[in-house]
Amino acid sequence: MRIDIISIFPKMFSAVLDESIIKRAQKKGKVKIFVHDLRDYALDRHRKVDDRPFGGGSGMVIQVEPIFRAIQAIKKKIKGKSKVILLCPQGKKFSQERARKLSKCKNLIFVCGRYEGVDERVRLYLVDEEISIGDYILTGGELAAMVVVDSLVRLIPGVLGDKNSLNFESFEGNLLEYPQYSRPSQFKNWPVPEVLVSGAHDKIQAWRKLESLKRTRQRRPDLLK
Repeated sequence: MRIDIISIFPKMFSAVLDESIIKRAQKKGKVKIFVHDLRDYALDRHRKVDDRPFGGGSGMVIQVEPIFRAIQAIKKKIKGKSKVILLCPQGKKFSQERARKLSKCKNLIFVCGRYEGVDERVRLYLVDEEISIGDYILTGGELAAMVVVDSLVRLIPGVLGDKNSLNFESFEGNLLEYPQYSRPSQFKNWPVPEVLVSGAHDKIQAWRKLESLKRTRQRRPDLLK
């Protein structure tokens, strides 16, 4: 998989892309990630990529032309089709199901919005879909892009050490994950459930299934619908 990210603050991504699972995925050759500075595609020497909105109003709007130039330049380097995604509050809410679908794409281009947003022509003519990570406002799409990239990269086959661990995570099968415990089995007056130290694997699996159902019903009953 190849992932390209367009942003006016490209340095923000190093803390996420150069650490942990995403770093290992890149070293393994499972994914290639490139971050592009939108200002490199500006037309003037001041590297300006935003301007005031037509019709008046507060704030600044990211211009369509630098984004167009950036996307075109990236597509020239890509073999095959690519999906262009805009990170913005108006997009469809991101989910585990969407992460699974995106993890199967060969090429992804993420556009990070800023300020009052992007020129509407970006939505109309340049992107294939829009994604939001929740009903709240961020200062820009960079953090949202990091969340989406982290979520989908770990689903690429061979990225995680234990491939079976993906089957038991929250939101798989529309259930929240069961409670997890580790050593010591007794700390203060807080014991680990006896079934987990019994060695009876059938009973352990039944307990985990039941706890997943109970937790989902209590915390996210909407998932059970």
